Amino acid sequence: MADDAIPGTGPKKRRVQSVLFMCNFNAVRSLAAEAIARHYFGKSTYVQSAGVRSGEPSDPFMIAALDEIGIDAARHKPRTIEQLEDWEGLNFDLIVTLSPEAHHRALELTHTIAADVEYWPTPDPTLNQDGTREQRLDGYRDVRDGLTYRIKARLKG
Repeated sequence: MADDAIPGTGPKKRRVQSVLFMCNFNAVRSLAAEAIARHYFGKSTYVQSAGVRSGEPSDPFMIAALDEIGIDAARHKPRTIEQLEDWEGLNFDLIVTLSPEAHHRALELTHTIAADVEYWPTPDPTLNQDGTREQRLDGYRDVRDGLTYRIKARLKG
């Protein structure tokens, strides 16, 4: 019986050395993913984020949700995938997409770059405009905590 026929003994995923998180505007979900990954793995993994489109500033609710767990993302400047490509190129082992639009764009990128693409469906907390500030912030906390869990599980050595 081949090793990969036994559950849990298949080929191990190689350690990710560089990761790009992509979303729509690089203002909420991918901003959070980059900040979290840098916080926990920034010494061992190169981390960046980018959006498919430009135009949104960093979301103050996500900045506040990250600040609650000791991660300072206040200086984050949203950028597009094109800006990132012009700035430093796109040399990543892994591209993690957090929205359908970003996933489609990442798959297009793999025609010209060799990177694995993983889609992590992540809700957009900006869609909830109802409720108190605290209730809205809870949506951002849920996204933050979900991303923290997935990033720790995926990037640990």
